[in-house]
Amino acid sequence: MLDRIYQHISRKAPIYLWLLASIVAFGRYFTVSINVSESLPGTVFLVQKGVKPGKGDLAAFRYNGGGPYERGSLFLKRVVGIPGSVVTATDRGDGYRDYFVDGQFAGSAKPLSKDGLPLAPGPVGVIQEGHYYMAAPNPDSLDSRYALVGWVHESQIVGRGITIF
Repeated sequence: MLDRIYQHISRKAPIYLWLLASIVAFGRYFTVSINVSESLPGTVFLVQKGVKPGKGDLAAFRYNGGGPYERGSLFLKRVVGIPGSVVTATDRGDGYRDYFVDGQFAGSAKPLSKDGLPLAPGPVGVIQEGHYYMAAPNPDSLDSRYALVGWVHESQIVGRGITIF
């Protein structure tokens, strides 16, 4: 039995070596992200590591922690604001706020989470150099509308996201 395994491995060694090299190379430049929430349309995303996202791109970033998620959790959101963009918010009453980036609607912030915990509103003003405003279309998305995320620093960015399905 061991002899058959050895013969198989020795005959297929080049294939196994190429497969191993491909996995190592792929992992150096890409990672796969699974969306476990309803925040974005899509379930599986490829993240191109080290690629700086532009406005409108999907981007993966590491969460700073606090609230329901651990520090370092991988978030995937759309880049809505870049350095120099202007973020404004209008009070709708009862603690709800509508956010706008460069005059474009970016989402509404709720005063309480689904679990009834208070949510502090995110920052407004001119986005500073090295920061991004991240958002997702889902009203329950934890993104830059909330102080827990705020403006995402470029050091938190893992890379640009690509929807697979």
